[in-house]
Amino acid sequence: MPLDHRRVRGPEESQPPELWAGVLQQQEEEDEEGAAPRDPYALRPLFARAGLLSQAEGSAYVELSGGTKVLCAAWGPREAAEPGAPAGGGRLLCEFRRAPFAGRGARCRPGSAAEREAEREAAAALREALEPAVRLARYPRARLAVSALLLQDGGSALAAAISGAALALADAGVEMYDLAVGCALCRAPGPAGDWLLQPGEAEERRAAGRLTLALLPALNQVSAVLGGGEGDPPDAWAQAVRLGLDGCHRLYPVLRHSLLRAARRRGAPTGTA
Repeated sequence: MPLDHRRVRGPEESQPPELWAGVLQQQEEEDEEGAAPRDPYALRPLFARAGLLSQAEGSAYVELSGGTKVLCAAWGPREAAEPGAPAGGGRLLCEFRRAPFAGRGARCRPGSAAEREAEREAAAALREALEPAVRLARYPRARLAVSALLLQDGGSALAAAISGAALALADAGVEMYDLAVGCALCRAPGPAGDWLLQPGEAEERRAAGRLTLALLPALNQVSAVLGGGEGDPPDAWAQAVRLGLDGCHRLYPVLRHSLLRAARRRGAPTGTA
């Protein structure tokens, strides 16, 4: 019988890939346990750049040390499609999506109902954090749209998306009261667990409580507080809010400087940035 040269013969002996996946997961857990404890008040280095996408009216890329990468794009204002819409302020439409390769051990299967629900909740949180920063009254019967794509989830993804989306809206020339800056915290497990600023993915996975804060630093106004977890005394949550406010104030100059650099690259005046 002639050989079929189009078919690639496999090895005579093979093993299921689940065996190697278990070994890799065990190695990652051992590396996490053996890692040196970090300063709970230290911020992970942040890189931000505005004006990357030519297909969008405004865009921004935000990356946190440790692997979190978010790409945001903004469009508008555009006329609302609904005929006979009542006069008033504009609408802000927010979208949050996870790339299929965003996480190593995906918390939800890509395309599953659980992942779609998680994306809808993140989009709602994104809109809640951004609406107080945008002057929607200046855009009657108009729509503003912003989309955040999580390329890699290394922890504090929602906080990075808030900062990136606000930067994209400002890059699009949307009138805003201030940039919304996001900062995430988590509480280590145990009765005496400390709050950690900008936790990584492994720290979030083991956390007993989580908190994401959005701040308009120039106005000193909190636009959103999103949290949950095991019950703690009110003083512990108050301490977490104070830490988050301090983290937002420390991140604000980085975002502001990236917006100024984007304006200089376009040759726009920077006196009001």
